[in-house]
Amino acid sequence: MKTIKGPAIFLAQFMGKDAPFDTLDHLAGWAKSLGYEGIQLPTDPRLIDLEKAADSQTYADEIKGVVAAHGLQITELSTHLQGQLVAVHPAYDQLFDGFAAPHVRGNPKARQEWAVNQLKAGAKASQRLGLVTHASFSGALAWPYLYPWPQRPAGLVDEAFAELARRWTPILDAFDEVGVDVCYELHPGEDLHDGVTFERFLEATNNHPRANILYDPSHFALQQLDYLAFIDIYHERIKAFHVKDAEFRPTGRQGVYGGYQAWGDRAGRFRSLGDGQVDFSAIFSKMAQYDFAGWAVLEWECCLKHPEDGAREGADFIRSHIIRVAQRAFDDFAGSGVDRAQLRQLMGIAA
Repeated sequence: MKTIKGPAIFLAQFMGKDAPFDTLDHLAGWAKSLGYEGIQLPTDPRLIDLEKAADSQTYADEIKGVVAAHGLQITELSTHLQGQLVAVHPAYDQLFDGFAAPHVRGNPKARQEWAVNQLKAGAKASQRLGLVTHASFSGALAWPYLYPWPQRPAGLVDEAFAELARRWTPILDAFDEVGVDVCYELHPGEDLHDGVTFERFLEATNNHPRANILYDPSHFALQQLDYLAFIDIYHERIKAFHVKDAEFRPTGRQGVYGGYQAWGDRAGRFRSLGDGQVDFSAIFSKMAQYDFAGWAVLEWECCLKHPEDGAREGADFIRSHIIRVAQRAFDDFAGSGVDRAQLRQLMGIAA
């Protein structure tokens, strides 16, 4: 059995212009001061030059050195924003354009090509950094048609997933070449947002071995999906873990869809760790049961609490939930130590 590594923290929500949130060195020092042991690194040019990390082992070693100097490890690289741009429905062109490099904005074809190249660079950079998992989004072509009204034309969803697979298979192959798993965060707004859609994608990619899951129970709580049963079903594909809390409190006026309200007024909203409804004791137990060997990574999002308070509390919260797994059975003391002949005799089986 394996013990989960952690606590770690995803840095995306904490980057800023002022210290200690302005550089990788400062952020690493800040994370260590809070008790974290790892950082999930967004591939933002303010923190890492992704293409340089893919091309230069010297530079990749320098990045590792900045983090290691603070006694931390990099858990995964994140290309969530670039992954989103692998597949963008035209309805979202303008809204997602800001995720891309300036020179490809306003040009969907060039933007997609840039995103694909970014993912492939992420594969090589992950290898150079000694990582075996990588966090990303799938992007979405069918999301505007989620609710079937007007009725979806026959074949639309099948074609959307076929196209998504066509775009992602060369990327997954690039990750396979360097021995790194792509872990899709199953997230509303992405075509991969629950178990059914993940299975559709697996089928479309011929069960590609590098297509895996970043498990984040907060997104499942807000969908009213059984996030514990999800682990039972998909544990072999769960290779990364975001520890993020949420709550769902429907009223007579709103439910899952939230009525277009701001986050603070929605029935379903993300919360700081321990302030929501997610049963993390049960989640960490299942992760231990299924030998999850990755990192427990805080992703902080909350519409109420200050982020620095959430980060500070999150380290202790994760540490208190990590189960140090037993190295022997609890009832070993009562073992009888009988040999095979005695076992057969006990069952009345002739020698």
